Amino acid sequence: MRIAIVDESTARAAVIEEGLREAGLTDIAILTDRKGLVARLTALEPDVVLIDLENPSRDTLEESFLVSRSIGKPIAMFVDQTDEESTIAAVDAGVSAYIVDGFRKERIKPILDLAVRRFQAFSKLQGELAEAKNLLAERKTVDRAKMILMKRRGIDEPAAYALLRSHAMQSNRRIVDIAEALVTAENLMGGDL
Repeated sequence: MRIAIVDESTARAAVIEEGLREAGLTDIAILTDRKGLVARLTALEPDVVLIDLENPSRDTLEESFLVSRSIGKPIAMFVDQTDEESTIAAVDAGVSAYIVDGFRKERIKPILDLAVRRFQAFSKLQGELAEAKNLLAERKTVDRAKMILMKRRGIDEPAAYALLRSHAMQSNRRIVDIAEALVTAENLMGGDL
C-alpha cells in the first residue's frame, strides 16, 4: 500500500511515518510543501493520503476536496483543534477519517484502516446510487418509447414492449438502446413526447 503523508511539519510527518513503518507499511512518501499538491499526489498515485494539520483553514479543506476528487482515494486528516463547521467541511470535502487531538503513532494504522474502509463503503454507495439513477433513466426512456409506439401504432403497452423487445433481439442490442433510437427519431421528426 502506497501512503502519502502531507504535513508542513517534518517532525509531525516523522511520527506518522514511524507509526506506519512499525505497522509494516514501507511505501511512504512525505510531502511537506503544499504548492502543487494535487498534481504531485496525482503523479504519486497513493492508495491513501494522510494529512496532518494544526488547525485546518477553509482553503486547506477546499484543497482536500480537490485532492479527494482528483485521486479518488481515502484521506485521513489529523487536526489539533476543530469546530463544528470545520468538521462538516472536512466530511463534505471527502475526508474519510477526521481525527481531532490524541494523535499518537500507535493509532496511525487503525486510523488508516478506518479511512480505507469508510472510503470503500462510501464508494460502494456512490456506485449503487449511480447505477440506480442509470436504471431509472433507462426505464424512463423505455417508457417514452412505449408511449410513442402506443400512439403511432394504436397498440397497448404490452404490445409496445414486445415490439421493442423483438427489435432488440433481432438487432442484438439492448432494449434501452432501441428505445433511445426511437425517442431520438421521434424528437427529430417533431414529435410531442
